[in-house]
Amino acid sequence: MKRTPVDSSNLASVGYDATNQTLEIEFQNRSIYQYFEVPEDMYNELMQADSHGSYFNGYIRGAFMYRKVSR
Repeated sequence: MKRTPVDSSNLASVGYDATNQTLEIEFQNRSIYQYFEVPEDMYNELMQADSHGSYFNGYIRGAFMYRKVSR
């Protein structure tokens, strides 16, 4: 999945597959996780948030099924 770099102390890059509603997050420690059944509007809000890390922690972490895919 293609990810876009973000300016964040916690997140390094973010990708999204709209067909499968899968959000992929690469963290600054280089670990990569996929979050499932994430609505596209939440991805858009994450990308437009003043703080990507705060949005992730407030709305995505703990709210969706996920799996670690790397590191």
